[in-house]
Amino acid sequence: MYWLAKAEDQRARTFCHRFDPAFWTVNFPRPMMASLVTEGADTLVLRCVFYRRSDLAGLIWWSEDRLDHPLLAYETARDYSGLTLRFRWRSTGLRGLDAVFGPTLTIEGRDAAGAPRTWYVRLWNYADGTPTDAWVTLDMDHLAGGFVLPDQADPVDPRRIDRLFISAVPPGYDPGDDGPLPAPADATLTLSEIAVSGTRRTLALGDTGVKPHGLALATGYDDVLSQTPERLLRDGLHLGYRGALNIYVGMSHYFQLAWDAGEGRFLVDPARPLNQPAQAWFADLFARAQGLGLETIASVSFELFDAHAPRAWAQRAYDGSRALTGWDPPSTLLSPANADAMTYVGDVMLAFSALQAAAGAPVRAQIGEPWWWSGLGGVRRPAIYDASARQAYSAETGRPVPEPRHRLVTEIPTADQAHYLDWLGAKLAEATNALGDRVRAAHPGAQILMLFYTPQVLDETAPMLARINLPAGWAAPAFDRLQLEDYTHVTRSDWWARQRGLDRALADLGYDRRDSDYFAGFVLRPEDRDQWAAIDRAADLALSEGYDRVFVWAQSQVARDGYVRFASPQTPQEDAMQGFHDVRLPATISFGSSGGPAFSTDVIETASGYEQRNVNWAQSRSEYDLAPAIRAEADLAALLAFFRARQGRAFAFRFQDWTDWRSGPTDLAPTPLDQVIATGDGQTTRFALVKRYTAAGVEQVRRITKPVAGSVRVAVAGVERPDGWQVDPATGWLDFDTPPAPGDRITAGFDFDVPVRFADDRLSLSLADMRAGMVDSIRLVEVRDEDAA
Repeated sequence: MYWLAKAEDQRARTFCHRFDPAFWTVNFPRPMMASLVTEGADTLVLRCVFYRRSDLAGLIWWSEDRLDHPLLAYETARDYSGLTLRFRWRSTGLRGLDAVFGPTLTIEGRDAAGAPRTWYVRLWNYADGTPTDAWVTLDMDHLAGGFVLPDQADPVDPRRIDRLFISAVPPGYDPGDDGPLPAPADATLTLSEIAVSGTRRTLALGDTGVKPHGLALATGYDDVLSQTPERLLRDGLHLGYRGALNIYVGMSHYFQLAWDAGEGRFLVDPARPLNQPAQAWFADLFARAQGLGLETIASVSFELFDAHAPRAWAQRAYDGSRALTGWDPPSTLLSPANADAMTYVGDVMLAFSALQAAAGAPVRAQIGEPWWWSGLGGVRRPAIYDASARQAYSAETGRPVPEPRHRLVTEIPTADQAHYLDWLGAKLAEATNALGDRVRAAHPGAQILMLFYTPQVLDETAPMLARINLPAGWAAPAFDRLQLEDYTHVTRSDWWARQRGLDRALADLGYDRRDSDYFAGFVLRPEDRDQWAAIDRAADLALSEGYDRVFVWAQSQVARDGYVRFASPQTPQEDAMQGFHDVRLPATISFGSSGGPAFSTDVIETASGYEQRNVNWAQSRSEYDLAPAIRAEADLAALLAFFRARQGRAFAFRFQDWTDWRSGPTDLAPTPLDQVIATGDGQTTRFALVKRYTAAGVEQVRRITKPVAGSVRVAVAGVERPDGWQVDPATGWLDFDTPPAPGDRITAGFDFDVPVRFADDRLSLSLADMRAGMVDSIRLVEVRDEDAA
């Protein structure tokens, strides 16, 4: 079940500051590369690699949100009057603020008469500091374009602004020279302590929270690289996607380039698989996703941007023409028989795997749609005759490549041609399996996944495609997981072909649906948004068919078209604590907080003065306020980072209640006799940790679901048991290897945390208020744990 939402459907809202670091974007021309990541609540880092003298990156703030899902976008606000933006500028590898062609704020909008206008504001005119480290203050009501002020002043009209664009260029910048720089130039720009003041400093921000529906999300780096990982992940989580994020690393932006004077063009640099901006962006994505409980899958394919691919690496047709996709500009497909190309693909996979590992995430490496290309549309020519393939075939078999060469995939092969086709399939399997082996050798425990596109390969009119692109060498257990997609069948509503293709892939390769993933999507053009009906149906079918995970492809199209997925009847629902991050709020923030247990009681007072009371909760639900604990700027920064990582109210976490955090007195270490847990019956092995509160003969029993790992001590019949039991710190269940004897009293001691969440999705903080000891209330509320029921 789904819905295509529009901007006017946005109802739930919170607020963000205008110029919030998470919502800036970046733009640049090929072949250069740039990326944005956020650091804390007020810092934005732009990284660039420049290749040409004319390269220029733009750090952009749009007055209208063009990237987020309609239910999550910030409000359109073009009036900047009354606003002042201030930040600290620190740069390395960029042209200085004071230079000609130095950093310029380009403002696009309209003048008082409504005519389109562009103003060019030299940031140096509003800076205080050095050309590479300065405070920049932009009072929008008193801003003027022009290089020299006041002589060239061109006053900005702040009331109708569409876009603000801050330029970043290399030291050797020359807008009239597209020639290469002497060497690729890395650069970094940090805008920190971003602050905005004035009456229009906040923006309404869509805050819809879709209930988790059992689907995961897939996306492609080439489609989302202009935004911050923080923003990308926010959209997915608010729209109910959980479990995993599959990201295709793309074919045109992740690599480092080097100038080849002989060919007169930039080529991928085998010595450096990832450029600096891509590396920083993915490192931030993997770390944030890991913190949010999302498994990341890095997908690397045999596809490479043709303009930067070595010619010898490309697959080629019978006439020597390169394999080219239908993208504009096109990509090419790398030959599985070319050792240099496959080494490069392996190096790229290892680079992304290393970033996952560095983030503390499990390594999940997908080989995306590996195949011998055949083109799309009416004329499909098999690209199976590159020099590497021909030479390897002759060297390994002692046979020449058979003639005539295949011109179309629909041709019926001779015996000699069939032998060559079978060799090509084996060579494809050899190449992919070698890639998986390299990753596993570097990262024991890594999972290798293979994405297979059934409509391209399993075509009854072209049986040679399955022969070369569905090799026996892929059969289980070659890969840890098989992933299947079939969007052409789905968007054409060819359900019979869909089922036939999926069944054959699973049967031929011997994988079970329970260990396989399904990808539903995608809608290439916005005018085809009606195709979401078929995609949503395919997702429902995949869930009912028993696939382990079902992904929606792709995030950029989900946001563009407003796709909202609702849980289907067969979707397993999340338990009460699935949105939980097993991290503790730092003690520097929790110590000094106020709060404690709360009950819910309805009190009805009659006219005579008597009362009738109705107890709504049998157990208390604690509430806390962090405001008294915020005593220093470091506390404020730590809180902001923690709040962002929890996505406001979205994810619960551990909290140490300093007034009640131990099984016994808080000033004494736990003993194994502190709390009576239960009495043995000779059969039961599982018991719940509890804490008992007794006063005046009345006892309240509190279920402890978040004991502190390593703190639990257990005794049976008054004798401590150092082993023979385990406790789950995530649930508080105590499991014995053998059941305690009948009548034996089971006791335990432990430290414990309270599962809580933020009470609000918005923090209203001020450095001035903190220094004055007047921080607004920052409420936490205890979260009911299903395991406590």
